[in-house]
Amino acid sequence: MQIRTALWRRTPPAVFPVSLGLFGLGLGWRNAADVLPVAHEIGDLLLAFATAFFLYFFAFYLRKVIARPSVLIDEVQSPPARAGLSAAAMSMMLLAAALLPFGLHVPAVWWTGVILQIGASGIGCYAIWRDPGETRGFTTFQYLTFVGPVVGPIAGIPLGHLWESRVLTAAALVPYVIITLGFALGALRRGLPVMLRPTLAIYLAPNCLFATSFGLLNVDWAFHLFYWTSCAIALALVPLGPWMMRGGWSPLWSAFTFPATAFLLVQTLAVAKGLGAPAVFGTYGALAIATPLVLLITYRFIMTWVTGELADASGAAQA
Repeated sequence: MQIRTALWRRTPPAVFPVSLGLFGLGLGWRNAADVLPVAHEIGDLLLAFATAFFLYFFAFYLRKVIARPSVLIDEVQSPPARAGLSAAAMSMMLLAAALLPFGLHVPAVWWTGVILQIGASGIGCYAIWRDPGETRGFTTFQYLTFVGPVVGPIAGIPLGHLWESRVLTAAALVPYVIITLGFALGALRRGLPVMLRPTLAIYLAPNCLFATSFGLLNVDWAFHLFYWTSCAIALALVPLGPWMMRGGWSPLWSAFTFPATAFLLVQTLAVAKGLGAPAVFGTYGALAIATPLVLLITYRFIMTWVTGELADASGAAQA
């Protein structure tokens, strides 16, 4: 009991990007079963695991915040923690998508995710305003904090929230452009420290998610623009894998999970839209890479969580 108490008091936001990756993997397998000869049970099992993983850590984190609400202020001093809080909100929106085929149309789950995302963005703005001027800058973590609403249409459209899905996608476009330009200029000028190299993979995620959202909204020109952009980014990132991993294991390896599964999601949508062989090849390639990658990183996170190493390594605040 003492170990469990210590664990929940230091629940790290770093687990939620992994949760986001798990949901994306489950949804990707499920969507692949609709367009390719793939067993749909795989997606269902992965989504069940993703749901259990997310709700377990979300309940612990909620308990931690209730025990000491000011822990949020301590937490968001770290950009990765800000991204983790946004990943929790995004995971909540994807949970609504995961429940749909089981006849569980739960708009409240989706709206909870939307509201949490707005709150996470607000806390992120407050934290940046509180940062010393010399430490402020653009990072890929900010994609989760400010571009996170772009996942809304994945469940929002099937739930009938078409207008709201358009608003969420449009609202995510402005920060996407600003962050992309700011990060690119900063990275060219200063480079990326070795330990932050895994976060470069995050850049793939918003491009895939914009393609997915615009595709679901039937804005075909925007879908094709972001789809082919995401394909080009993925091809550029694959050979950079060893370079990004050179710093060794850290909680920042969660940055490999959700971009890989976001790429899987957009490839399955491209197959459904009739893009042919490139999309089919992209789907099988994404399944082959994302599945072991996400599951291995999830396993590593669970093992380091149990020992308390994850909280220490990610600098999680204590309730």
